[in-house]
Amino acid sequence: MPIILPDLPFAKDALEPLISARTFEFHHGKHHKAYVDNTNKLIEGTDLASQALEAIVKAAAADPAQKGLFNNAAQVWNHSFFWQCLKPGGGGKPTGRIAARIDSELGGYDKFAADFKNAGVTQFGSGWAWLVLKDGKLAITQSANAETPLTQGHKPLLVADVWEHAYYLDYQNRRPDFLQAFLDHLVNWDFVNANLG
Repeated sequence: MPIILPDLPFAKDALEPLISARTFEFHHGKHHKAYVDNTNKLIEGTDLASQALEAIVKAAAADPAQKGLFNNAAQVWNHSFFWQCLKPGGGGKPTGRIAARIDSELGGYDKFAADFKNAGVTQFGSGWAWLVLKDGKLAITQSANAETPLTQGHKPLLVADVWEHAYYLDYQNRRPDFLQAFLDHLVNWDFVNANLG
């Protein structure tokens, strides 16, 4: 069963002016689509062709000879997860269970926001800033390139994409401004709460 490019959970222009429709045309329509197409080519005719995406990512991560497949399949998964982390009119302080856990485990929202933004800003080169469950506790992590918490035994709750293609058309070299906009106006806290299970 081929891996498919998921639709965005909002219209391409729904997050303007924070993230432009033009950015989504490239980020979703070209970058994410290329990862999907490459993954399908790489699994065609193999035992992985019938597997779910998460299983493909984990299998490829365990085999150094499958680095190309890992890079593409993990990027499909990371991007599909990232789209769900965004919503029009989102961001700001969370509500629900995640709010209480951020207060008790990460020192409150303001400290969480500063630490999460710092994780994204200090991720050298391309990568991701994550909020995960690590050994049952909230943790802020960062990962380079296609790396993903899926292969580290952590449960992803929230991610910000800090590859340049995520923000460069709208923010140029101002990655901190992109991350601030993400936190203040775009985070889908309902999705994060749902991920807590």
